[in-house]
Amino acid sequence: MQPREITFTKNVFLPLTSVCHNRCGYCSFRTPVDEGCIMMPEEVEAVLVRGKEAGCTEALFTFGEHPEEEPGFDTYLKKTGYETILDYCEAMCRVSIKHGILPHTNAGILTYDELKRLRSVNASIGLMLETTAQIPAHHGSKGKDPIIRLAMIEDAGKLKIPFTTGLLLGIGETVPDREASLEAIAEIHRKYGHIQEIILQNFCPKNNTPMAAFRVPDTMEICETIQMARRILPKEIAIQVAPNLIDASRLIACGVDDLGGISPVTIDYVNPEHPWPALEDLKKIVGDATLRERLCIYPRFIRMGWYDPGLQPLINRLDQDIRTKSGQP
Repeated sequence: MQPREITFTKNVFLPLTSVCHNRCGYCSFRTPVDEGCIMMPEEVEAVLVRGKEAGCTEALFTFGEHPEEEPGFDTYLKKTGYETILDYCEAMCRVSIKHGILPHTNAGILTYDELKRLRSVNASIGLMLETTAQIPAHHGSKGKDPIIRLAMIEDAGKLKIPFTTGLLLGIGETVPDREASLEAIAEIHRKYGHIQEIILQNFCPKNNTPMAAFRVPDTMEICETIQMARRILPKEIAIQVAPNLIDASRLIACGVDDLGGISPVTIDYVNPEHPWPALEDLKKIVGDATLRERLCIYPRFIRMGWYDPGLQPLINRLDQDIRTKSGQP
């Protein structure tokens, strides 16, 4: 019997801005416009150069949801030389490709046409569903309406975009809510077959947020949710946990397939108090399983050609590099 394989990617984390139109009760990533960072193009490129030198294959582009709806944001955005945040993101994705790193964008809610546009410069795209429940933590955050988020996940399926989604655990949802969320994801995947992984991410309370005193889900609770996900989701969907947010070594046996993006270059800007584990730490976490590096587009989607033709040379080269490094045919 072959040992289980647990996968991960080496990435750089590029938060183009922390300005966001949502007001989630657990978030400390969002900052006001006058404090919000805009990564300038030269900063983005410098990180990409360092990432390439460190062997990274994924550039995770993020920004707050619909930052342009925040008064005054345009003034800061114009300093980048671009008219919209989507223009800027698309341009930086092209820079990433130029440097030999595949983009994966998680930009919050996007329209069908916006997804189609980003598909041309992204190997995969993501959006956390978080929960299908209506919870107080999402009051004041219209982008967290589960109907809107499920519709975007479905649009990604129509466009054949390899997709990442997931649940945020401990933000006020119940166990039946988690089951309903997983069933909703499974139903969409059965229609389109595009969901490559689901992240089961435990909530981490942040100081100076309304949910600073909320209880943190323990390992047993996360394990039970992983097992629930494995029962509900089609087998081809990988289950991912974040090894910098929880003791992942205690969850591998529960059904974890993947440890997500780990950066040797950048911090986790959403959870900056939790550093990434080093590669040697990942090997300890997976125990007797085999740790294997992957790309941000999973192998079956590479085989099916679910990507823009312009990305083919880079995908093929990076895929072969990883296979050679790991001794795969």
